[in-house]
Amino acid sequence: MRGRTWLGAALVLGAQLRALWLAAAVEVHTAREVVAVNGTNQRLKCTFSSSSPVSEQLSVSWNFQPEDLSSHMPVFNYLKEPYKPPSGRFKDRVTWDGNVERNDVSIIIWNLQPSDNGTFTCQVTNWPDVYGNIGEVRLRVVQKVSFSEIHFLAVAIGSASVLMVIVVTAVILCRQHRRRARDKRREEADTEL
Repeated sequence: MRGRTWLGAALVLGAQLRALWLAAAVEVHTAREVVAVNGTNQRLKCTFSSSSPVSEQLSVSWNFQPEDLSSHMPVFNYLKEPYKPPSGRFKDRVTWDGNVERNDVSIIIWNLQPSDNGTFTCQVTNWPDVYGNIGEVRLRVVQKVSFSEIHFLAVAIGSASVLMVIVVTAVILCRQHRRRARDKRREEADTEL
């Protein structure tokens, strides 16, 4: 009787492990935060890993939660092919930039605006891996590049320009000095003759 109890327990455990194996989770990977300049385009990268090969039933959904925490809105969907949103804030401003064979389900948001500040979510299901985490990307749209970046760029361009002027001036002065020295030697030679 005791052997049957162990056998039953082993069969139940085996069935549970098989069910867990079939419902393995999809792991979604995104950047935590992205900063972009107003009016530019930004790629929101989302990749995934799955214990199963990419299936015909792979689905991806991108959603957006504005900073004011108003309701979520759909951004983009993928099921066998990419589907742009038929209406809404991202209607003509989002394109597919992924490759499901490479586990990449990224999108590009065009012409960013300050109202695009918020959190974008990327959810992937790859049957039989139907459970998993949802990737989040917090997008921050800034009006212009920060002062330190502009300052660095200005210093680099200014330094290169000043260096170029110094080099050109030095070359011109050296040529003039050589020409004067040569002319002086000719005059001395002519005077001696």
